[in-house]
Amino acid sequence: MTLPLLIAVTIGLVWLLAVGAAQVRAVDAARETARAVARGDAVDTAVARGERVAPPGSDVSVRDDGTEVTAVVAGRVGGPGGLFDLPFARVSAEAVAAEEETPP
Repeated sequence: MTLPLLIAVTIGLVWLLAVGAAQVRAVDAARETARAVARGDAVDTAVARGERVAPPGSDVSVRDDGTEVTAVVAGRVGGPGGLFDLPFARVSAEAVAAEEETPP
């Protein structure tokens, strides 16, 4: 009886680590995307770069108001082996970068 409980706890802890790692990847993807657009890269190129860094299946969007660029990344985290595929296991991140002036 103890062994199944220990296995369930271990799987739960691994899933929590996966959620934490996915959150870090979402933050990195948002920051990378916002910086790329602020540097003057094309939005499509920057979003593609963010999607490579973000957790699989995440959505990456960019808003540019002319002075600041805001990148938002949102996605779901599936559990190990699909055991803990909970609908509320979502990660999201937002990053803001100031537009960089291009030299003349």
